[in-house]
Amino acid sequence: MNPEGKKLMNIIILGVGFMLMFTAFQTCGNIEQTVIKSFNSTSFHASGYTSMAIIYGVFSASNLLAPSVVAIVGPQLAMFFSGLLYSGYIAMFVYPYTWSFYTASVLVGMAAAVLWTAQGNVLTINSTDQTIGRNSGIFWALLQFSLLFGNLYIFLAWHGHVHISDKDRQTVFISLTVISLVGCFLFFLIRKPDADAEGGPGEASEVLQVESSDSTLRSPGSDLCSQAVDAFVQACKLLATKEMLLLSLSIAYTGLELTFYSGVYGTCIGAMTRFGQDAKSLIGISGICIGLGEILGGGVFGMLDKCNQFGRNPVVLLGLITHYVAFYLIFLNIANDAPLAPEAGTDLRAFMEPSVGVALLCSFLLGVGDSCFNTQLLSIIGFTFRDNSAPAFAIFKFIQSILAALAFFYSNFLLLHWQLLILVVVGFLGTLTFFTAERLAQSNWHDSDYDSI
Repeated sequence: MNPEGKKLMNIIILGVGFMLMFTAFQTCGNIEQTVIKSFNSTSFHASGYTSMAIIYGVFSASNLLAPSVVAIVGPQLAMFFSGLLYSGYIAMFVYPYTWSFYTASVLVGMAAAVLWTAQGNVLTINSTDQTIGRNSGIFWALLQFSLLFGNLYIFLAWHGHVHISDKDRQTVFISLTVISLVGCFLFFLIRKPDADAEGGPGEASEVLQVESSDSTLRSPGSDLCSQAVDAFVQACKLLATKEMLLLSLSIAYTGLELTFYSGVYGTCIGAMTRFGQDAKSLIGISGICIGLGEILGGGVFGMLDKCNQFGRNPVVLLGLITHYVAFYLIFLNIANDAPLAPEAGTDLRAFMEPSVGVALLCSFLLGVGDSCFNTQLLSIIGFTFRDNSAPAFAIFKFIQSILAALAFFYSNFLLLHWQLLILVVVGFLGTLTFFTAERLAQSNWHDSDYDSI
């Protein structure tokens, strides 16, 4: 296999590993608030929204330190051990306790920062300026298959269930834990790209290492403390750059809408008693529709990246329009109190007779719009900050997770219409600043090409 083929294989393995891990974790996040409402325990007093707020809050605080961890242990081991903590969080639902639930939430928050920083690093060092868009799309499409398999299982397992029993819960979460562990071990199949290796074939099989600030691979004799400090300093410097400041509003929007589609919207569908006794199982179908939208968007916009003569702006604009259509239909279709309804659900209606078809169409549109924003953000960050990819992706997740934590926090008490209004305003502002950042990136690229002549 040629060097470019091996790099592509690394991207595919990375995507499949994340697909399995997040088949478990995203399914867990999609159903946990509904599951918690069904607990037959008087000793458990917790909120799925609060757990997610803790995860993303700790995630954001950990992101500026994550490049240091990746610099010390390398991206491969960083992803593996982070994945183990994700598996532990899922396993906690088999026999849940309030203290273990919130402790696991803190640990997953720390693990997430390391996991996504390492992922961005692996994506970048296995890509070139010509392949970063394609590889971002491939990774994103593979990752979003996770929304299909787990949610299909939820639909089949919970079809016709008005109440989720302890046995139902334990069966689901044991299965999800095993799937997550399989994904963790797949990371050991990722190898250092041949193009970065020196010497004979034996060196090509070495495991991947994170690049330092000068884009070289870490040597065995490197000063690890110096690398850790350097990674932290680089992250702080990048956070203050014009390009990252411009992208920050777009990244912030992805954090808000991540919360909405991954935690709030599924809960709203499950709370709608007007959808009948299958409302709970519709949470799984909604997740599948989101996944189909994510896969379509990631695959199309990633694979057509080389054919796009107009840059990333049209894709981001399409994502905003798609989300606006979804938000308007949700406003008309879903009851205002659905995010806060008790286990029995809500009998209220919005401005039209509630329709399952419209609800699932909105799920699909949410997935398409999310893929538009995320694939283009992955692409522009990998393109703009190629020489400092680990700190750059850490900042990406730092900003995204702060806003996701804030959104999960206000989801505990804000009615649906207020949540939609926040998404509309931040999405519009984030799109405008992305356009400016893309114009600056293209200008710098053309200037660089001119200087190299």
